[in-house]
Amino acid sequence: PESRWRVLLKILFGVLMAAGSAAAQESGAATRPAFGERPNVLFISTDDLNIDLGCYGRPWARTPNLDRLAEQGVRFDLTYCQYPLCNPSRVSMLTGLRPDTTRVYDLATNFRTTVPDAVTLPQLFRQNGYYTARVGKIFHYGVPRQIGTPGMDDPISWDFTFNPLGRDKIEEDRLHILTRGTGTNTIGFAMAWLSMDGTDEEQTDGIGVAQTVRLLEEVARERRPFFIGMGFYRPHTPFVATHRWFDAHPLESVKLHTRPADDLDDVPDIALHIRPPDYGLDEGGLRDCMRGYRAAVSCLDAQVGILLDTLDRLGLAENTIVVFFSDNGFLLGQHGQWQKQLLFDESARVPLIIRVPGMGGKGPCLRPVELLDVYPTLVELCRLPAPPQQLEGRSLVPFLRDPATPSDRPAFSQVTRNVGRGEQRRRIMGYSVRTQRWRYTEWGPDGRRGRELYDHETDPGEFRNLAEDPAHRETVEQLRGLLQQVRRYRPAT
Repeated sequence: PESRWRVLLKILFGVLMAAGSAAAQESGAATRPAFGERPNVLFISTDDLNIDLGCYGRPWARTPNLDRLAEQGVRFDLTYCQYPLCNPSRVSMLTGLRPDTTRVYDLATNFRTTVPDAVTLPQLFRQNGYYTARVGKIFHYGVPRQIGTPGMDDPISWDFTFNPLGRDKIEEDRLHILTRGTGTNTIGFAMAWLSMDGTDEEQTDGIGVAQTVRLLEEVARERRPFFIGMGFYRPHTPFVATHRWFDAHPLESVKLHTRPADDLDDVPDIALHIRPPDYGLDEGGLRDCMRGYRAAVSCLDAQVGILLDTLDRLGLAENTIVVFFSDNGFLLGQHGQWQKQLLFDESARVPLIIRVPGMGGKGPCLRPVELLDVYPTLVELCRLPAPPQQLEGRSLVPFLRDPATPSDRPAFSQVTRNVGRGEQRRRIMGYSVRTQRWRYTEWGPDGRRGRELYDHETDPGEFRNLAEDPAHRETVEQLRGLLQQVRRYRPAT
């Protein structure tokens, strides 16, 4: 019965509250700035969220709270992660370094083994007197396997941490699992969904939001400047939400993406990740998964609304920067592909909304930007000293002041592929550059494994690869030149 679950969750909550800990290392914290002297930061991360939001022009989305945040702040329409996979993307954003600098290309590598002296974004705030707290997934977690644990957290970045765990994790045995993922026997890459009993407050993300609300109440009462990270686990697979959000997206309203019959004829095989297309699932299974994803996004939106309302209720909104983003995008059947680890636009492109008191309401920014840019942006806005590492992004403050500020700077993403077998097996890199009009990708050294060029002005779905078209040779050469700015991967010998 539901009442028993409430009792169990209260017990678990008490245990997890006891496990929430102050980080052991002080990391040279400076004198605390006076409350209100510098802006606070509410840093909201999501997992595997694409731009299927109302504010990004998706009419089927049910995201009124994120739409509200976008109206009050600046919505960045062309934001790209540096590596479309959780750990490399988060490490890049939180250290301000590109993947070829951090040398983190997978889910297992801890950046403290590759760039041990890097000062992370929350660590810099902590060193400068801010109270820093993490709730949920900010650094990498294996989802759902590591829900309720610290995952691959970075203890010296935080004064306090909290690892929520709810019914979505406890009741995993109820999932509808259609695949077991790609080359792995976990549900972390599975096509799986569940319409949950109970309330949103009993889910992992709901428990995390409740804890974040308590932290906001505490810092408001004690008048402490803060950097608080609330890391959502959804909409990462398995696609889980309570019945109310599935009901908000009736199955008959869910339409699958369509594509030309020859869509993949001109795409290098190495660019693909899901084989066979759509996992070989039938239309019914695919629609169930897409419905589950949309339900999870709507549930996420409602939880973000609680956080925004809390800032208003406590009088914190007038001096708190809100950053909302996803670590990578997510394909939902475009090109027969699902999930991430691809360089198609839907995989590398992410939502990014930044609300700065006094800087919003001037429309969206249509210039290409990178998640890498968030670190220097917050450094500038909060007047922090630069970290010891040379940040590789650029501040977005000019766009926050005027979203129409001219810029010809592109955005870069990359992803690895393993090729060959046995002793011949090796890793190669694909690099992609995105300008306002074009996306160009090279696989392997000098593009010898394949090249892609898409004109987003005439082909936003990326159905026609123009890389080998002589009419676009000059464009290819220009974009290749841009890739040379960031292409530094050297395979191990």
